[in-house]
Amino acid sequence: MDWGRAKNVLIYAFLLLNLVLGYQIWMDARETAGANLDFTSLADNTQQAMEEKGIQVLAPIPNETPKLPKLSYEFIEEDKAGVDMELEQPVDSKLIFSQSELEDALEREIPQIGTYRLDQLMAEDGAFVLHPLVDGKWPLFNVSLELFYSDQKITGYRQTPVRITTAEESDQQVLPASKALGTLIENFLPNDAIVKDIQLGYYGQLFNSDIQVAMPAWRFVLESGEVLYVQGISGDVFSPKTDKPGE
Repeated sequence: MDWGRAKNVLIYAFLLLNLVLGYQIWMDARETAGANLDFTSLADNTQQAMEEKGIQVLAPIPNETPKLPKLSYEFIEEDKAGVDMELEQPVDSKLIFSQSELEDALEREIPQIGTYRLDQLMAEDGAFVLHPLVDGKWPLFNVSLELFYSDQKITGYRQTPVRITTAEESDQQVLPASKALGTLIENFLPNDAIVKDIQLGYYGQLFNSDIQVAMPAWRFVLESGEVLYVQGISGDVFSPKTDKPGE
C-alpha cells in the first residue's frame, strides 16, 4: 500500500468534512438568528408584505430613535477621492480585524484612525473600509478610509480628510428603524430579498459643491450586496447607484 498517498487522501477527506461541517454550522446559525428575531415592531401590513414577498430579515431591528441634527462637511484637500499613501512599515493582515486591533497596528501612521469605525460589510477585494464617526458614534457613510492589503500585509491607505460641522438648529427625532424597514419591504425590496444589516448613521446626496450636507439615515445592506438608505427625518429612500430618492 502507498501510505503517502493514503495519508494525503485522508487529509483531503478531513478538510472536506470540516468545510461541510462549517457550512452546516453557518447555515444553522443563520436559521437560529432568523428564528430569534422579534418582528412585533413591524406593522401588520408590513409583516404581511414580508411573508407574501418571501423577504427575510436576518438583522436585529434597532429600537433607538435618538434626536440628531443634520450636518455639513467639507473636503480638506482638493482631491476629493483621496490620495493613495504607502505605509512605511506594512502591517500583518488577516481576514477579520477588530476595531482595537486596527487602531493598535496603525495609529502611529494614521493618527486619526481612532475616530473611524471599521465597516466589515463594505470591505472590498484588497481593501478594508472605515467611516469617520460623528460625535464618536454615528458613521458618516459618504466618507471612507480605505486600507489596502496584499500578500497578507496592509501596505497602504487612501484617506479623504473632511471637516464636519453640526448644524446649529434643533435636533430632530429620527424615525424608527421598523418604520424605515416597513417602507422598504412594502415598496422597494424585490421578492426573496434578504436584509442582513441595519445601522443608523449619516448619509446625503453628493453635489458639485465645496460644502456637502448629510442627514441621519438608516442604512440597509442586502444579501445581494445592494445598499439602501432611508433618510431618518423625511423617510425618503436613496440608492448609492442613482443617488436619487425613490429609485
